[in-house]
Amino acid sequence: MVDVRGIHKSFGPLEVLRGVDLRVRAGEVVVILGPSGSGKSTLLRSINHLEKVNRGYVRIDGELIGYRRSGKRLRELKEREVLRQRTHIGFVFQSFNLFPHLTALENVVEAPIAAQGRPRREATERALRLLERVGLSDKAHAYPRRLSGGQQQRVAIARALALEPKVVLFDEPTSALDPELVGEVLDVMRDLALGGTTMIVVSHEIGFAREVADTVVFMDDGLIVEQGPSSQVLDNPRHERTRAFLAKVL
Repeated sequence: MVDVRGIHKSFGPLEVLRGVDLRVRAGEVVVILGPSGSGKSTLLRSINHLEKVNRGYVRIDGELIGYRRSGKRLRELKEREVLRQRTHIGFVFQSFNLFPHLTALENVVEAPIAAQGRPRREATERALRLLERVGLSDKAHAYPRRLSGGQQQRVAIARALALEPKVVLFDEPTSALDPELVGEVLDVMRDLALGGTTMIVVSHEIGFAREVADTVVFMDDGLIVEQGPSSQVLDNPRHERTRAFLAKVL
């Protein structure tokens, strides 16, 4: 479903990604671990072309993201085409990013109408089902300021699902939450995983990775150092850098 090949990304002289390859099968849950500054979030943002890479490419379901092939070269797509592609890629941000002037329901309804041209009635019915799925059917008409951080993040997950994406990217979705609210968001993500949603999750939640991830990826200094089944990477890591990181966080 997701094929990342040879991704390089620099910000000025700082090389953040130094040749990253990653493949994610349909229905697979991949959790990416690593220290701050290792390139995890930049990799995630490169997958949906929020960051333009310097080298390499990303394919989702066989389609090049952000570019088209012209002979042996890749040429960047127009913004309109990139926006169309992003409708197939759900993204849940660390800081919720809800529209404060819209209710929970309106936040979920907006993208299917604006980006996909769906009829309002159809989009509203689906949005209500999604809010029920994340346990917020009673908050449909509440504004973000009236919601806890955990509730806002669950609305953000419903919003990401509203476009029926092929893959959902989660960028440290619990890091901005108070500890007592983390569980309610992880519960929703567990349900998505059980339902077969393809997910790539940047997180420090080791327990979630152990329980839910099909593949755990450990990144450091812009590279994937180690990847494999959660039981192998978390319980019997092969690389010394992975062992040192886990010794500090477990």
